[in-house]
Order: sequence, then C-alpha cells, then structure tokens
Amino acid sequence: MQILRFALRNLWRDLKSGELSVLLLALSVAVLSLTAVGFFTSRISQGVRAQAAEVLAADLRLESPNPIPSHYFSDAQKRGLKTAEIVSFPTAIFNGDQSQLAALNAVTADYPLRGHMRIADAPFGVARTTDRVPKVGEVWVDARIIAQLKVSLGDKLRIGAGSFRVTEVLDYRPDQGTGFVNLAPTLLLNYGDIGATQLIQPGSRVTHSALFAGAAAAVSEFREYLNKNKAAGERLREVDESSRQLNSAIDRASRFLNLASLASVLLAAVAVAMGARRYAKRHIDTVALMKCMGASQGFVLSISIIELSLLAIAAVAAGALLGYLAQSGLAWLLRDLIRTELPAASLAPLPIALVTVMAMLIGFALPPLLQLKSTPPGRVLRKTVTAPPLRFGLSYVFALAALFAILWSLVRDTELVASVLAGVLGVGVVLTGAGYALVRLTGRLRGGVGVAWRYGLANVSRRGGGSVVQIVAFGLGLMMLLLLAVVRGDLLADWRRSLPNNVPNNFLINIRPEERQSLEEFLQSRGLGQPQMYPMVRARMTAINAKPAESIKLKGDSRGFLEREQNLTWAAALMDDNQLIAGRWWEPQDYGKPLVSISSEYQEALQLKLGDKLTFDVAGETLTVEVASIRKVRWDSFRPNFFLVFPPKLLDGAAGTYMTSVYLTPVQRPALVDLVRQFPTISVFDVDAILKQIRDIMDRASLAVQYVFLFTLAAGVVVLLAAVQSTRDERRYESAMLRTLGASRGTVLQGVAAEFSALGFLSGTLAAFGATAVGWILARRLFSLQFAIDPWVWLLGLVCGTILVGLSGTLATRRVVNTPPIVTLRDD
Repeated sequence: MQILRFALRNLWRDLKSGELSVLLLALSVAVLSLTAVGFFTSRISQGVRAQAAEVLAADLRLESPNPIPSHYFSDAQKRGLKTAEIVSFPTAIFNGDQSQLAALNAVTADYPLRGHMRIADAPFGVARTTDRVPKVGEVWVDARIIAQLKVSLGDKLRIGAGSFRVTEVLDYRPDQGTGFVNLAPTLLLNYGDIGATQLIQPGSRVTHSALFAGAAAAVSEFREYLNKNKAAGERLREVDESSRQLNSAIDRASRFLNLASLASVLLAAVAVAMGARRYAKRHIDTVALMKCMGASQGFVLSISIIELSLLAIAAVAAGALLGYLAQSGLAWLLRDLIRTELPAASLAPLPIALVTVMAMLIGFALPPLLQLKSTPPGRVLRKTVTAPPLRFGLSYVFALAALFAILWSLVRDTELVASVLAGVLGVGVVLTGAGYALVRLTGRLRGGVGVAWRYGLANVSRRGGGSVVQIVAFGLGLMMLLLLAVVRGDLLADWRRSLPNNVPNNFLINIRPEERQSLEEFLQSRGLGQPQMYPMVRARMTAINAKPAESIKLKGDSRGFLEREQNLTWAAALMDDNQLIAGRWWEPQDYGKPLVSISSEYQEALQLKLGDKLTFDVAGETLTVEVASIRKVRWDSFRPNFFLVFPPKLLDGAAGTYMTSVYLTPVQRPALVDLVRQFPTISVFDVDAILKQIRDIMDRASLAVQYVFLFTLAAGVVVLLAAVQSTRDERRYESAMLRTLGASRGTVLQGVAAEFSALGFLSGTLAAFGATAVGWILARRLFSLQFAIDPWVWLLGLVCGTILVGLSGTLATRRVVNTPPIVTLRDD
C-alpha cells in the first residue's frame, strides 16, 4: 500500500507539473486513433460485407438437389433469422410454336433477403428497383427471352403444364451469379406456381436453395449449426466465396484501411518513445535522491510500473470516449455519402486499444525506466554520473518486439506489417546516418554564416546524439504523413484507374467456333470494337501426380477445384491482369508441349508446386500436363481470366466455345436485342450491378482512409511536439546564458529557427525518399498496382520539413526564450 500511495502522489505531481503531458497525449492519440478507426471501420466493413452479401441474396445459402428439410427454417427463425426459399431448374418455355431454353427460378415472398431486384418495362430499357416478387399466375422474364420469342408485356408463356402472363422484364437479380458458363436466360415465378407447371418429377435436375439472413452473431451461430448438421449433398455457400471480384475488392479495401491504421500507431509509438526518454531524463536526479534516502531499485521500478499502468488506463478511458464520439460524428456528417444505415459499432477495439497501449509502454517507455532505476546515488553530488545503459541492446529488442506485436495484432497481415516495418526501420537507419553526417558537417560550416545561423548550426553540432534523435523522429513523422497524404491518394487513384469507366460490362459466352467471325463483324458494325476472343474447353481433373482425384484429401472448399468442371483456355502471351510469381512463361518453341500455367488460388487450394503433373479428362480424352508457372490474377479487373492457361497448339482441336467482353453505354444497350436475335445460342451476362458494388467499395474505402488521416495528422503533431520537448530544458538554460551575455531575444529565436529549419530540411528530404520507397513496395507487392513517382511528395517533403518543423520548433520554444534569464538561473 505504501508503494501505491507513493506512486499515486508522484503521478499526480507529475501530471500537475506537465512532466507526463507528452506521454499522456501520445497514448491518448493512439487510443483515439485505434478506437475511432476501429469503431468506424468496423461499421464500414460490416456495411460492405452486407453489400457483398447481395450476390447471394442472403448471408448464408444452403443448396441441395433435394427439398430443404423444414427444420432448417424453423431453427433459423428461432434464432431471429429471416428465411426464403428458391427452386431452380432449366426448362423449355413456349410462345406458340417458338421455344427457348431458360433457367426457371421460383421464389418465396421474402426473396431476396439481401439486395434488390430490378425490373423494366422494355427489353434492355431503364430499370427500377422493386421489393416484390411475381404474383401467382405471373412471370417475369429476361430481356433475351423477350427478344428471342418476340414476347410483349401482357402475353402468356407456356411453362410446363401451365400458362403465365408476362408482367415485367427482369433486369437484375442479386444472386444471378458471377460465372461465365452455361448462363441461360432467366425467368422468375412465384413459389406457389411450381405445382402448376408439373415440371418437377422424380429424377428432375433441380436445385433447392434456402436463404438465411440476420444479425451477425445469429448468422455465425447458425453457420456452425449448418456445418455440423447438413446432410451429404447439401452445400453451404457464404459471402466469402460468392464473388471472386467482390472478395478481391474487399481485401484490397481492407489493406488500405489497415495501412492507414498502421501509420497512426507508428507515429504514436515514436511520440511515446520520445516522451518516455524526456521523462526518464528529468527524473534522474529525483531517483538519485530517493536512493540516497534508502529506496531500493525494486521500489523505484515498482513506482514507475504503477504510474505507467495508471497512465495507460487513463489514456484508454479518455481516448476511447473521444474515439466513439469521433466516429459517431463522422457517420452523422457523412450520412449523405454513405447513404445506407451502418450497423452499430462493435466494442472489440477497446481491449485491443488497452493491449496496444500496454505494449507501447513496455516496448518504448519501460527501457528508459529500467535504466533509470540503476541511477547511482552519487549523482546527487556529481551531475556527470548517470545511469549505465541497458546491456545487450535490450531497449532496441523491447521496441522492435513491441512494435511488431502491435502492428500484427492490429491487421493480422504479416506481409503488410513486414513491408511497412522494414520501410520504417530502413528509413530510420538512413535518418540516423544522415543525422550524424549533419552533426559533423555543421561543425565545419558554422564559421561561414551569420550570427543566427551560426548559433543554430552550433546547437545541432553541440547536441550530437540529441540532434540525431530529433532528425529520426521528425523524419519518421513526416514520412508517415507523406505516405498517408500523397502516396495514399496515388494508390487509391491507381486502384480507381484499374477499373475505368469503360471497363467491359457485358460478357458474351457460349460463342460457337462457326459464329466467331459473324459475331466480330456484328460488333464492328455496331461500333462496339473488335474485342479479343478467348477459347474455352470444359474439362475435369482426374489425377495429380498420378494419384486419382477421388483419393486426394482436401479440406473445405478446396475440393471444389477437383470436383467441378474447369474452363481451360490457351494464350501465347501473359494476360494483362496476370502477374507471374513463379516459373516461366512459354516461348514459341514451347507451343504444343504439355504445359499449364495455374493461378495462385488454384495452387494454394490444391497445394501444387512447379513440376507437378495434372491429368484432365477433356471431351473423353486424357491429357497430362506439367505445371510450368504460377500467376497472381487480378480478378477485380473484370476482364476474362482463367485458373488454367495452356500454350497454343495443345488444345486447338478441342475448342468448344469462345467468350469475349464488351463495354456498352446506356445508348448502345438496345443493340443487345439484335444480338440475341441474330445469335440465339450466345448468352449475354451483364455485370453492371457488380461493377457498381465494387466502385461503392472503392468510395467507402477512400472515405475511411481519409478519415483515418485526420488521426494520423494528430499523431504527427504529437511527434513534433515530443521531439521539440526533448531538448526543452537544455534550450531554457542556453537561452538564459546567451541573454545574460548580451544576446537579444530575437537573435536567440532566429538561431532556434535556423536549427529546426536545418533539421527539418534534412528530415523532409529523407522522409520523401522513404515515403516513395515504401509506397512503391506497397503498390507492387501488396496492392498489385502500378505506382508512378509523384514529384509532389518531394516538394511537400522539402517544404513541410523546412517550414513545418522550423515553425513548430520555434513556436514551441518561444516561451522558453521569453523566460527572464534570472528566473532560469535561479531555478537551476
């Protein structure tokens, strides 16, 4: 209890005197940034995930060739989940003597549980959103059916044994799929009309789907229930596997948000290190006096640990409250931009913030305090006596371990953490070397400049290690601000450019070889260009390294790559949206050889490596090929991409169909009516809705990152304050001595401005270099984007470094310079 009472009194005294102001401010800003970002981005990510759930029309989707047992629906409703049901099967529909193969979907009244359908009054016309489904006796049909069967609204179509009146043109269903194969035109019936068609008979090819949606906790609980209790043949589909394009966009958005969060935490860590260093330096005399009075090292260390713990609790409480208010205010201010109601904020960031603050204190504040406890009592008599440094570089080990643990716990992305940490450490080493070089250089240059500059450069040279510490702090702070301010904008702009306005929004599939030339002529005649045609062959994998596919044990969705049919294609050149990460691409002399290039997803799912032998059944023929390369595919580019690509001349004779993609403006969309009439076997797949979803994800990610930058800016200001405060006591004494010897207050201030301007110039220049280097690494390795060097980074680095550091340093020390010399000398 005695230690606790002493620690509380000491903490209160330090708070009143401002000894802990920088440390408390740095911790509070770190918590504010973590909690505000955590609260807000968790709401954003939940909103994005709900938006992504539209491609399933639900949060969970259970599919089976047999009717879904009723107990699934009752169990879901007991958990507060909404439910709906779909029955899907291919069938022929008739308008008089004309017929068309279509995909029939019969839905219950609550369909869809996520997203909305769109209907129109004319084929490929202007669509509108609807929340209803067809009434009994009605049918909504795809525009392609209307064009091919020459049906008008109000006409009746014969479906099985029943006749149904066409009341709407079905423009879009949330779960219409993102695959490019065997997509027949769709028609939508009321679930109650299935019996009237008499189409479902024993042996019919039918897919029954149960849809479930609700609160995240209830969905998670029901997911576990389904995984444990679903029968053989029942497949559970989730948002994560619903759309490769959307998943890729969400993953990239998450990386942008994580990058922004890392910057705030890194800056706060630098500020904590600077604040703890100053705190330990100012308390060395107090500790020496306490040890003279009989205090042990354990007593001194216990007091320090209790103070740090209480400081952490206070910082978490204040920062969390401000963080919650900040995210609530932002959500209200940006309600028109977000446009959808965001879910409630999760409290998960609170324990993360507390652990992060404790890790910061242990890694960055504890080492100086461990050194402080070893202060010899002899310092009371001799000021030159100081505490011995920690052995074996323990302070650096503490700091690096804490920093890596903090960053990894925040983002759980080892590659992102390693890239940012390597960049920060590399820039820190360069800044340290440059700092020592500046110290040596200023010692030689100060004789050839004016009085103010001579004083300023002398300060840089005289402080030596202190100047180097300030350069490192200023440089790292400016680098992270530049990275978030300019490079962040460049990365987001590059991401947007990867999905331009004229990206293909319609895919044409099932193009027969004999239709290829006619289709190309049709597209050219309608001003739609000459898009590239991609050959496609259907095949099923039968063995890996001569081991039958049936005997290979794989977990989860990986078996899907073995069990389902694959689309094979061939190409002479590497596709634009593909990056080779292993192996080599084929040369002309490799054409016709049994080789294959696989995507990274395919490689990871099947645990493949270069040189493995894959055996396929292609139209009844066995084909064994060797894995020659592995590609990283940008699925969110919305251009045709494939898991498996072969060299030319290997499958030329087996071409089944072709596919291509085109961009259509709203004015050009009516051309699709003529296309489906002239080429009735070609399927047209409209991805405009999915493109809109991904662009919305981009906008939300950009909005969240800009929000995080505000807290990064606050953390940067704290770093500048901590760096300036680190030499405040020395400047106070120097200013008093100079003014006593006749120097004017203006001369002293000009010298301080010259000193900080020199430090800022070097820090800003190296910070621009570091921000550019780290930005390039992030763009190429993590975001798969093209990164161009932005000259604004260098200009802002020089200007902000020189002016911002010079001005802030001068303003922060102005009070010190204005203190009457007699007051300073009497106190010392």
